[in-house]
Amino acid sequence: MNTVTVRANMAESESLETITEHERILQEIESTDTACVGPTLRSVYDDQPNAHKKFMEKLDARIRNHDREIEKMCNFHHQGFVDAITELLKVRADAEKLMGQVSDTNRRLQDAGREVTAQTEEVIRCRIQQRNMATTVERLQLCIPVLEMYSKLKEQLELKRYYSALKTMEQLENTYIPRVSQYRFCQIMAEMLPKLREEIKEISMSDLKDFLESIRKHSDKIGETAMRQAQQHRTFNSEVQKQVTLSCAKPMYGRTPLHHNGLSAEAADEEEMDEEVLTAQDLVDFSPVYRCLHIYTVLGDRETFENYYRKQRKKQARLVLQPQSNMHETVEGYRKYFNQIVGFFVVEDHILHATQGLVTRAFTDELWNMALSKIIAVLRTHSSYCEDPDLVLELKNLIVIFADTLQGYGFPVNRLFDLLFEVRDQYNETLLKKWALVFRDIFEQDNYSPIPVENEEEYKAVVSRFPFHDAEIEKQQFPKKLPMSQSVPQIYSQVKEFIYASLKFSESLHRSSTEIDDMLRKSTNLLLTRTLSSCLQNLIKKPHIGLTELVQIIINTTHLEYACKYLEDFITNITNVSPETVHTTRLYGLSTFKDARHAAEGEIYTKLNQKIDEFIQLADYEWGMAESDGRASGYLMDLINFLRSTFQVFTHLPGKVAQTACMSACKHLSTSLMQMLLDTELKQISMGAIEQFNLDVIQCELFASSEPVPGFQGDTLQLAFIDLRQLLDLFMVWDWSTYLADYGQPTSKYLRVNPSTALALLEKVNRGMKDTSKKNNIFTQFRKNDRDKQKLIETVVKQLRSLVNGMSQHS
Repeated sequence: MNTVTVRANMAESESLETITEHERILQEIESTDTACVGPTLRSVYDDQPNAHKKFMEKLDARIRNHDREIEKMCNFHHQGFVDAITELLKVRADAEKLMGQVSDTNRRLQDAGREVTAQTEEVIRCRIQQRNMATTVERLQLCIPVLEMYSKLKEQLELKRYYSALKTMEQLENTYIPRVSQYRFCQIMAEMLPKLREEIKEISMSDLKDFLESIRKHSDKIGETAMRQAQQHRTFNSEVQKQVTLSCAKPMYGRTPLHHNGLSAEAADEEEMDEEVLTAQDLVDFSPVYRCLHIYTVLGDRETFENYYRKQRKKQARLVLQPQSNMHETVEGYRKYFNQIVGFFVVEDHILHATQGLVTRAFTDELWNMALSKIIAVLRTHSSYCEDPDLVLELKNLIVIFADTLQGYGFPVNRLFDLLFEVRDQYNETLLKKWALVFRDIFEQDNYSPIPVENEEEYKAVVSRFPFHDAEIEKQQFPKKLPMSQSVPQIYSQVKEFIYASLKFSESLHRSSTEIDDMLRKSTNLLLTRTLSSCLQNLIKKPHIGLTELVQIIINTTHLEYACKYLEDFITNITNVSPETVHTTRLYGLSTFKDARHAAEGEIYTKLNQKIDEFIQLADYEWGMAESDGRASGYLMDLINFLRSTFQVFTHLPGKVAQTACMSACKHLSTSLMQMLLDTELKQISMGAIEQFNLDVIQCELFASSEPVPGFQGDTLQLAFIDLRQLLDLFMVWDWSTYLADYGQPTSKYLRVNPSTALALLEKVNRGMKDTSKKNNIFTQFRKNDRDKQKLIETVVKQLRSLVNGMSQHS
C-alpha cells in the first residue's frame, strides 16, 4: 500500500514539472522571433516520452484562448467600421460632379490662349535671331586679336625671339584665349602652346649643353690665364698688399676682370700695361646660360633648370678633378690639372655673381669642399711618387699660386697650405735621399788621410769651405797637413747646400721668419741625425775600412762636431732669427757625431781584437817540447810590432780613446793567451812549453811597460797580464805550498790564480810529465825524482780539487 502511494506521489510530481516546462516553452514561442523557434520546439521532444502529446494539448488550449480574445476585440470595433463605409459612399457622388466642372473650365481656357501663343512664338524667334547676330559680331571682335597674337607668336618663333614668344604665349593664355576658350580653334591653339613651350625649352637646353661643353673646353685656358696673372702679381708683393687693402681682397685673377674687363693699371707691370687681359667673357660666351635661365624662369620651371645646371656642373667637377695616371711624372701634368680646376671655379664664381640664384654660395662652397678633399687626396697620392726634389719644389710653387688664385675668389685654402706641410715632409724626404747618395759618394771618394796644403792659396781654399782654426798648424811652414780628410769640408758644404735647398721650399708659405727658422733647423736635424748618421754608421761597418780609416773618421767627426755651431750661425744669418729666441730648435749634430765617433771607437776595438785573433791563430807551440827556445815566439813579436805601429797612428786621437784601445787590446791578448793554455783540446803541456809561453808573456809585459800610448799611470797597462803572470810564476817556481797556504788571503802572492785554472793547467802538466817519464824510462837515475814529483802533483791536485769543490758549494 505504501509503495502504491509513493508511486502516485512521484507521478504527480513529474506531471507538475512537465506542465511548468510546457508553460515556459509557450511563453518563449510567443515572445521569440519565428526564425528562432526551432531550438525551443526541439526541447519538447528531448523531454520524457509522449511529452509532446501533452504539449500539443497545452498548445491547442492556448490557441483556443487567443481565438476567444480576437473574437471579443472584433465584436467591439464592428459598428465603427460600418459607419465609416457609409459616409465614404456619400462623398463619391460629390467628387464625380466636381471632376466634370474642372474639365470643362480647362477646355475653354485652352481655346482662348491658342492665338496668343502663336504670336508670342513669332516674337521670340525674331529676338533670338537678333541676339545671335549681336553675339556673332561680339565673338568675332574677340577672336580677331587672338588670331593676330598667334600670328605674332609664329613670327617670333621663326625669328628665334624665344623670350618675346614666351611673353606672347603668356598674354594669349592669360588674356586672349580665356575670352574665346569655347571655340574649337582656340582649344587647338591652347593645346599647341605647351608643345611650343617644350620646343623652346628643348632649344634653350640644347644651347645650355653647348655652353657647358664650351666652358669644359675653355676651363684649361681660363685657369692658365688666371694662374699666370696671379703669378705676375706675386712678383709685386707690395702692390698686391696695397690692392688687397683698398679693394677688400680683390682676387689676383678675380672678379674685377669678369665685371670690368681689366685689372688695375697700378697693379700691372710697366712692360705689360698694354697687354690685353683675357677674361672668362673673352673666352666663353655666357649668353646661352643667361637666356636659358630667363626662359625657364618665365616658364615657371627655374628650379628644374637650376637643378640640371648644378647636376651637370657637379659631373664636370668630378671629371676635372680626375687626374691623369702619369701626372706625377712632369710638372706640366700638375699645371694642367690646376689650370682646369681654377678655370672651373672662375666660371662658377662668375655665374654666382652674374646671375641671381642659379648657383648659390652654399652650392659653390659645397663644390669647393668636395673638390678640395679630392685635390688634397690626389696631390697626397701623386706627390708620394715624386723622387725628384726639383719636381716637388715646382709642385709646391704651383700649389701656392693655385691657392693664392682661388683665395682671391673667396675660396678657403687653409687646407692647401696644411697640405704643403705634408709636401714639405715629402720634399725633405727626397732631399734626404738625394743627400744620402751625395754623402755616400763623398765617403767612397775620400782617401781618409789628412789634407795636404802646399801653399797659402790652398790653405785659404780649405778654410773658406770649412771653419778650421788651429794656431799650431797655422804656425807651421808649407807644405803642411790639416788633420781632417777631404770629406770634412765637402760634408760641411753639402749640409749648407741642403739648408739652401730646404729654404727654397719655405718661401711663399706665408710663414713667419721664426717658423721658417724652426723648419730649417728641424730638416737639418733630420739630415744630421738620420741621413748623415746612417751614412757614417754604414761607412764604419764596411769591411774594407781599416784601423787607419777608423782613426781618420774619429778625427773627422770631431771637426764636424766643432763645426755645428757655425751651421747654427749660418741658419740664423739666412733667417734673421736670433738663436736666443724662445723655443728655437737646436741642431743635434753634436749627438750625431758623438754617436758616430763612439761607433768608430767600438769598431776600432773590435778590429784590433780581430787582428790580435788573426796573429794568435798563427801560434804554433810545441806543447811537448823539453825546453824553451830561449827567445819569444815569432808570431808574438809580429803581433807586438803591429800593435806598436798601430798605436803610433792613434797619436791624433783623443787620449782616452787611444788608452782605451790599448787597454782593450792588452786585455784581449791576455785573455786569448789564457784561453790557449786552458783549451780543452790541449791535453798535456810540458814544462818546456810553459817556459816558452812565459817568454812570450814577458814580451807582452815589456810592451805594456814601454808605454805604447801615453797617459797610463804606473803599471796600469801591465795589470792586463797579471792573471797570466801569477799563474806562470806559480808553475815556474813550483811554489804550491805558498799558494795553498796563502789561498784566500788578500796579501797572497798568487791572489789572481783561480784554483780551477791552476787545477786544469796542473793536470795538463802532469800528463805531460807522465808522457816524458815514459819516453825517458831508460834513465833510471830520473825515475825516483819523477816519482816524488808525481806524488807531489797528486797531492796538490787533491787539495786544488777540494778548494774547487768548496768554492762550488759556497757559491
